[in-house]
Amino acid sequence: MITAIPSLERVKALLADANLPAEDLTEAHCQGFFYTGSSRAPTGIVGLEMFGDVALLRSLVVAPAGRNAGAGSALVRHAEEHARGRGVRGLYLLTTTAEAFFDKRGYTRVARETAPAAIRATKEFAGLCPASSAFMTKLL
Repeated sequence: MITAIPSLERVKALLADANLPAEDLTEAHCQGFFYTGSSRAPTGIVGLEMFGDVALLRSLVVAPAGRNAGAGSALVRHAEEHARGRGVRGLYLLTTTAEAFFDKRGYTRVARETAPAAIRATKEFAGLCPASSAFMTKLL
């Protein structure tokens, strides 16, 4: 079962365990996050930062004990459906380790220069993720 709005503390703990950036996250960001597992011990999370008809998919992580059971795919599908329901037409993401995972789910690598201004202005795009990260998009 996927639930909305995990605690900031739990989100940061999961991201830290996976060596993913979390220093910019606030309670307000958690309004766009979804999780699997219990509220005290989420096993997976994914976040959305929405900007009109585009959104940044970020912070997908599944704890080692929950991997290979479809949780990551379910979280991404849920985030996509949530974004689509709010008028998002294009999802974007940055990844250093999961390009193949997202490629299998219909995301395509594109040049960073093609990023919409709202995506370029996010802290994740502007500096938290290295320039070598794969920049990917999917039209909804």
